[in-house]
Amino acid sequence: MARPVLHDDSLKERLLDTTADLVHRMGPARVTLREVAAEAGTSTTAVYSLFGGKSQLLTAVVDNGFRSFGDAQRGAAGGGLRGLGLAYREWALEHPTLYRLMFGGTLAAYVDCSPTPAVASDAMAPLIEAVTSAQNAGAIRDLPAETVAVAIWGQVHGLVSLQLAELGAPGTDWDAFYSEAIDAIARGWA
Repeated sequence: MARPVLHDDSLKERLLDTTADLVHRMGPARVTLREVAAEAGTSTTAVYSLFGGKSQLLTAVVDNGFRSFGDAQRGAAGGGLRGLGLAYREWALEHPTLYRLMFGGTLAAYVDCSPTPAVASDAMAPLIEAVTSAQNAGAIRDLPAETVAVAIWGQVHGLVSLQLAELGAPGTDWDAFYSEAIDAIARGWA
């Protein structure tokens, strides 16, 4: 007779979501595995069984964010660089907590936690592919694709981070501003 599955994917996802929410509300230093388990309706044994400890759980949260982000980027890849840029902002606005955890560096200050390099790199692969495609079409300068991709990423990331931090002037039309900025970035790399 097969043993019953005690800790399934559903519980794993619930723990990842709960952890991200608690880190957002309380800050990474104050989150305990006991609180995560209680909020998710399970035991600390389940957390340890699925992830190991706090560091591994937080790393899994960040990796989960990069996977979700990468899926969104792959889904937008048909729209070229503009499509990827728009999808970048859309994903960040839909997942501000994950976005801050992935790119804010707040977790590493409190616990040994950083994204798994292969997971983070995979999330950026659609951008490098789009840059290469645009270069092959003669639409972007012929520099190393990774260099161009990181520069574009930095520009888009900066704009999105400003919006999430609410640093624009009162009444800023972020949709219009972002659209114009994406066009300006494209012209700058042409």
